[in-house]
Amino acid sequence: MSEQAKAEKTIAEKAPASYECSNCGYIYEPAKGDASKNVAPNTRFEDLPSDWRCPVCGVKHTQFINIGARNVASGFEENLKYGFGVNSLTPEQKNILIFGALVLGFLFFISLYGLN
Repeated sequence: MSEQAKAEKTIAEKAPASYECSNCGYIYEPAKGDASKNVAPNTRFEDLPSDWRCPVCGVKHTQFINIGARNVASGFEENLKYGFGVNSLTPEQKNILIFGALVLGFLFFISLYGLN
């Protein structure tokens, strides 16, 4: 594998990571910041003040676990333009699309029993 291929990162790998409190489940998202503690949006977790604590349960920021980037498309930048537009969807949006289509198909199937 070439050095360039090793250096390429997906969109999710480039995006700032979110962190989850291991005590209460609060998720710190850098894009939102923390308005209750006057932390500006787009503040990385590593750049938080040393006295910052979880706004829900009050534990230190050392109790947070890196859960990776949230609400970003997975894959490489050059692949987003291909397909029917689903490449630019986030994993949560893809789940809604897939399971929504399955539910809709099931409802259509069940509706056939109403025909005489």
